[in-house]
Amino acid sequence: MASESECVAVAEPPHVHLHLHPDGTEPLAHIAVDYCPEACHHASEDGEIHVTYDDRGGARWRSRCRFLPGGAVAATIRAPAGDTAGLNYNLYLSSLEGSRDMDEIDFEFLGHDKCAVQTNFHVAGGGGREQIHVLPFDSSDGFHHYAIAWGADAIEWRIDGELIRREERVAGEPWPEKPMFLYASVWDASHINDGKWTGTYHGRDAPYVCSYRDIRVPLALSLEDEEDPYKCACVGDASAAIAAADAAEQVDAGDAPAAAAAADAAEEVDAGDAPAATAATDVAEQVDAGDVPASAAAADAVKEVDAGAGKD
Repeated sequence: MASESECVAVAEPPHVHLHLHPDGTEPLAHIAVDYCPEACHHASEDGEIHVTYDDRGGARWRSRCRFLPGGAVAATIRAPAGDTAGLNYNLYLSSLEGSRDMDEIDFEFLGHDKCAVQTNFHVAGGGGREQIHVLPFDSSDGFHHYAIAWGADAIEWRIDGELIRREERVAGEPWPEKPMFLYASVWDASHINDGKWTGTYHGRDAPYVCSYRDIRVPLALSLEDEEDPYKCACVGDASAAIAAADAAEQVDAGDAPAAAAAADAAEEVDAGDAPAATAATDVAEQVDAGDVPASAAAADAVKEVDAGAGKD
């Protein structure tokens, strides 16, 4: 990769990176939004997802199915413009965000440096395998292609078709094997490690929009969503979902005490009931259709269901 001094704006790649599509993949057609659906716009007819971070906070979307080892995921991403210090925006695979024993494989952008990206992978909740890669471009100047290939024996991370990292399985060492969702989110991580990880959030250029398009997931190797333990975490206690995400990200950054908080928050999310799950499905479908007012109304209905169920 280029040195930081060589980080310059480059021409935007073509709208669709046909030559970069991993074998055995298809477009991601449907998503679930775990929290703040009004901040996540899914233009399914165009194959685009736009996540906004402003005074409402951010949002997190994910695939509705989990995927087994042996496939690849990919997306073209344009990072938010302006002073993004403090923010984390990403594309990653995870067995269940917020779970204390999650497997995960990451691309994470750290807002204080848009000419770099962090890769990492976790096994049974344990990370500590971070690497920072200097980019030969500013990630907010245009769309670039990011891909993760995950198999039983190796993981590869590629940017615009270039291999930037490969990890091979070592006998006797832990390896990510759990079925995983594809996730992406935008959130304020400036509280982690006193702002040393992503910088300190100022918000002077809000709203910030991270755009994803041409998102690819494995054609096969998937598990149906009816087994999904989330049942769409935007149902039930949205604040617990956010807390779970925040705590899990603190674990990613090496903050061990946050592991307990992650577990507690995840348990609150998992406590959702069947009526709330049904309401959540309505939210996800309306978000997929791009109907923001309807999705907001549906979200309100979910809150009413939760209130009736005596949730915190």
